[in-house]
Amino acid sequence: MKITVKLFASFRTGRFEVETSDYPPGTTVAEIAERLQLTTAELGIMLCNHRHVKLDYELVEGDVLALFPLLGGG
Repeated sequence: MKITVKLFASFRTGRFEVETSDYPPGTTVAEIAERLQLTTAELGIMLCNHRHVKLDYELVEGDVLALFPLLGGG
């Protein structure tokens, strides 16, 4: 199934901005993060089709996953 992954801020360094790839059915957000070598400690906001999702969310054909790192500041 084709999934589009969008990376933001520091996640783009050495990776990509937007990429559409084939993934097996039942792929979760956690599996994509692992494939991109992103630790769960680094992940901040995770959106699928503009809705907040958790690491165990199973993606389906045509989904757009956006991954943001934790934001710091005060």
